[in-house]
Amino acid sequence: MGTSKAMLPFGDRTLLQRVIASVENVCSSIVVVAAKDQPLPDLPESVIVVHDSIEGQGPLEGIRVGLNALPQAISAAYVTSCDVPFLKPSFVEFMFDQLGSNEIAVPVEDGFFHPLAGVYSVSVSDAIERLFQTGERRPRMLFDQVCTAQVPTELLKTVDSVLDSLVNLNEPEQYQAALERLHAEE
Repeated sequence: MGTSKAMLPFGDRTLLQRVIASVENVCSSIVVVAAKDQPLPDLPESVIVVHDSIEGQGPLEGIRVGLNALPQAISAAYVTSCDVPFLKPSFVEFMFDQLGSNEIAVPVEDGFFHPLAGVYSVSVSDAIERLFQTGERRPRMLFDQVCTAQVPTELLKTVDSVLDSLVNLNEPEQYQAALERLHAEE
């Protein structure tokens, strides 16, 4: 989009601030993983900010770094991107409920996985390290390595009827449409 999505204005805050507000009452700890020189908006003091240790490695590196930064008392984390402005707290809670005895719970729609809308046990860090050693960087490959609950989107519609929580903003047109929706809802 030509600028850091985390810094894009969305109503009276940025996209990242909005996502944090969506999860702060559901998650006891929040970790933001950023690129080395990525600008970030003002964040609550309780938010832990860490940086990719290896740049340009994609979301799997962010997942690994974020999980490793969690306080020891935390056993699992909801992983999301900063560009999901309509993320619902009830969706996040529901995804935690789907983890059960698995190491990952991830939404699946027609065979497509949504790795940045899943719950990951901190124990998957070792499996991520093994994937990195083989040169693999796709989150999808992690789901074959550990016990993964594949959560059908039809089931997720019970808490998010139109799956707003899975809608991310990758194009300027999507961002503009989301802004228009926000203004219409105010």
